[in-house]
Amino acid sequence: MAKSEQFTEITVTRKPILLIVDDDELILDSLRFVLSEGFDIVTATSREEALQRTTLSQPLELALIDLGLPPHPHSPTEGLALITDLLAIVPEIKIVVLSGQNDDANARLARTLGATDFVGKPASPALLKTLLTRIANLRSSVAPGRRLLGSSAPILQLRQQLRQFAKSPFPVLIEGESGTGKELAAKVLHEESDRAPSPYLALNCAAMTPTLVEATLFGHAKGAFTGASVTRSGYFEDAAQGTLFLDEIGELPIELQPKLLRVLESGDFQRVGETQTRISSARIVAATNRDLREEVRAGRFRSDLYHRLSVFTVRMPALRELGNDRRTLLESFIREFSAQGKLSLPVLTDDAWACIDSYGFPGNVRELRNIAIRLTTKYADQQLTAREMEGELDIELKATAAADTLASETNAPATANERSNFLSAARASLAARKQFSLDDELRSIEAAYISAAQDIAGGNISHAARLLGVSRTTLYNRMESIARANRKPNFLANSE
Repeated sequence: MAKSEQFTEITVTRKPILLIVDDDELILDSLRFVLSEGFDIVTATSREEALQRTTLSQPLELALIDLGLPPHPHSPTEGLALITDLLAIVPEIKIVVLSGQNDDANARLARTLGATDFVGKPASPALLKTLLTRIANLRSSVAPGRRLLGSSAPILQLRQQLRQFAKSPFPVLIEGESGTGKELAAKVLHEESDRAPSPYLALNCAAMTPTLVEATLFGHAKGAFTGASVTRSGYFEDAAQGTLFLDEIGELPIELQPKLLRVLESGDFQRVGETQTRISSARIVAATNRDLREEVRAGRFRSDLYHRLSVFTVRMPALRELGNDRRTLLESFIREFSAQGKLSLPVLTDDAWACIDSYGFPGNVRELRNIAIRLTTKYADQQLTAREMEGELDIELKATAAADTLASETNAPATANERSNFLSAARASLAARKQFSLDDELRSIEAAYISAAQDIAGGNISHAARLLGVSRTTLYNRMESIARANRKPNFLANSE
């Protein structure tokens, strides 16, 4: 080859990784064929298999999932649970639901849980490709500190607390509802501290089994348990002099809490399967959407660990408490996503803004962010009125959510008068109906309470289950039973 021959450097742009989850292999093959030009496709046919795909070396950026997944393909419960699980493991993932179970209730609940958008089957391949491409181009690249926008009293107090606690070596407990941005506050604490040059690591305690949580936190020796083929360090070692953020700390198994307490008190820990004592200097920032004081009273969380974690406590305000800051945040998200997607800004009319002002935002900032993505991709360079805006909000849930939230906050038992009224209503209902089904009536009441609990919990299934006094598994089973009982014939036909 002649020395004068020139070489042209080729820059390869990595395609976004898209996880497609559907139990129909034909649909998977069709979607892979349509979307592979713009995305690196990863597929799964079940919730369990989808969660296994989160261990890829490159993080998942998008997911396109069906709600009807095995072992209950005619119920939305597995798909809804997958939304929660994926966001727990990969918080920045953008999820689009593609499902034949496309009634309004499922669409609203999926969005409240954190899905970016909901598309009913059958869907145009061109529409899917355009939608996913636009969403893939929308990345939150703004520095964490700038995301604490606003001038409301709760935001000003939050900024002051974070500045005050940032340089301290002591643990910080961040409390707040799902979707309020607790990890964002943790990142601000890290970046405004002297530890900023050191690693920042985050672990969601609710997203792993007890065995994996322990091994992930503390590391493990080769052969310590099935699958431990090599020796690995844990998060406490890898965080070194930096910050370790433990999200959903209330989900930490009770048997692991003494080990975490020991590290907090002395810095000492051991890898699973080893006797050698190691030292950690990482600062711990923990977060929870539970009331840990109540968890302590119920015996599910150690009192000494709670007091050690809550040396400093920060409360993340719910979005509904921020007044006009809701507008500020939405405008910021729309400008950011429009710029990234090279799209013209949508224009919101006064009545559209009025919808934003009156909406309760059960999914908090995460829900607002997803609303901004939908507005940006669907209505670029268009004018939005209240009609279009209401299509993006869970307007129907607002009144009942507010009433149920008030009832849960007062925690007042039913009065004698209320019980009497309920008894009178039951008598009137029995007298008015020739055919009465107690099972149907109880199922209707149960469905109402489950819906109310999900609204109050901001779509967090674990929190909703605690409100109802049942386990998470029991709640999923109840939801599945209600969906199966209420299913219409054509609903079954379209659920694949």
